[in-house]
Amino acid sequence: MFSRGQLIFAGIFATAFIILMVWSYRKDIKLHSIYYNKVWIVAVGIFLAIALFATLTFWLH
Repeated sequence: MFSRGQLIFAGIFATAFIILMVWSYRKDIKLHSIYYNKVWIVAVGIFLAIALFATLTFWLH
């Protein structure tokens, strides 16, 4: 399905991508705590909206 070279490239790419993402996150962790400290409220709101729509859909059918 995939050649050996493609698998090696995919492995190296995935490893480098994960390392760079972790490095970038660690570099910006102080800014995350300042700007994104109330993000859980948005997540709860989205969850409640989806739950409300699902409940209404099942209730009306």
